[in-house]
Amino acid sequence: MDYTTCAKVSRHASFDAFCDFRRKLADDGRVILFTTKAAQPYTDFAFRPSDILLMGRESAGVPDNVHAYADARLYVPMQAGARSINVINTAAMALGEGLRQTGGFAAPL
Repeated sequence: MDYTTCAKVSRHASFDAFCDFRRKLADDGRVILFTTKAAQPYTDFAFRPSDILLMGRESAGVPDNVHAYADARLYVPMQAGARSINVINTAAMALGEGLRQTGGFAAPL
């Protein structure tokens, strides 16, 4: 975890606390939920630098109120019959695509 200084991570005591945090953001980032219940693949989505990527628990996903709250719901395309990709791999894929689209990767040294 020697790269933690490179990430902007926020922890919230509850979903309501997160919603309060989001309301105070100057850039009003969209909440992008990654879920197996989505209709749009993440590869067909236009990310913005201010987007907030949200992943649910592998075992249970997120409650219906969180689905309703999200500005967009995306899934990772998979082979037919496969259940889902684990959450850390989904997060890495989502973040990588978001950074690629928004020019968020640093230039090579």
